[in-house]
Amino acid sequence: MKTAEFQRGNTRLTFTELGMGTAPLGNLYKAVSEDEAQETLDKAWDVGCRYYDTAPLYGLGLAETRMNRFLRNKPRDDYVLSTKIGRLLLPCAPDDRTGIGKFFETPTRREFFDYSYNGVMRSFEFSLERLGVDRVDILFAHDLDIFNQGSREVMEARMTDFFASGFRALSDLRDQGVVKAIGAGINEWQAAQILLENCDMDLFLLAGRYTLLEQEALNSFLPLCEERGVGIVLGGPYNSGILASGPVPGAYYNYEPAPQEILDRVARIEAVCQSHGVALIEAALRFPLFHPCVLSTIPGAQSVAEVENNAKTIATDIPEALWADLKAEGLLRADARTP
Repeated sequence: MKTAEFQRGNTRLTFTELGMGTAPLGNLYKAVSEDEAQETLDKAWDVGCRYYDTAPLYGLGLAETRMNRFLRNKPRDDYVLSTKIGRLLLPCAPDDRTGIGKFFETPTRREFFDYSYNGVMRSFEFSLERLGVDRVDILFAHDLDIFNQGSREVMEARMTDFFASGFRALSDLRDQGVVKAIGAGINEWQAAQILLENCDMDLFLLAGRYTLLEQEALNSFLPLCEERGVGIVLGGPYNSGILASGPVPGAYYNYEPAPQEILDRVARIEAVCQSHGVALIEAALRFPLFHPCVLSTIPGAQSVAEVENNAKTIATDIPEALWADLKAEGLLRADARTP
């Protein structure tokens, strides 16, 4: 599998272009057995994936715990591992559990947002125990955006907490060599830009905001990343599903049923892809990787078959004329990087 080298200051990491996001293995939307989760992770390793991303939120600790079993016999220098801070998981009554209807058969825990110095350190310590490792390569501040915080006011208050002390905790961990790189896992490029303008970040995990369907991050955020040598891991390359399923009834965009204007635009993109004999999903997974800041894309998988499909999809050769036609039709920004 193709790799990308990232170096910024004393930080040096090697990413496989296809990474493994573990939210689905935290029983996102449906329960997955321990054996199924292990087989899925094993298949990701077999197809060459060496970058794995997880978080306390995913299954309320379950995804990190499942990574423990998977990584136990893997040479530590053979893979890149990221997890996240920003939430502490507190025992609670079953009816108070976070993620009811979203995560299934998880530990009974309630999330508590904490972006303070002590909150970062506590979250990181718990993650090390769940993962069973001595260090992680990348530590991301998780979900400091309006989508997850509920309002701009709450987001700004939590960013203030992070700027006041939480970032110092990340920076201290990086300086001590406990983590190699720090950054943020974000669903909105605007929020990511605020963080980048105020903090010395190495990497961002940007979910769904630089895809075949939308490229607004080119307005200012991605140019700033390029200027500062900041890397991007691209999550959500299918915009919650519609770039994988196509514009079918009930297709999801941004975690909700896609509105008609999105269905119509995706139908036009798909038509151009089909005219070149390319599946929509193949173009969607490949496109973000053309940008020089994008190091890896992590579509996630919940089964062996989905891992195999991701590996097959990313290996597809796509004719350069497809990208030119998308630009000519006004379906891809003229300044988007393509071959």
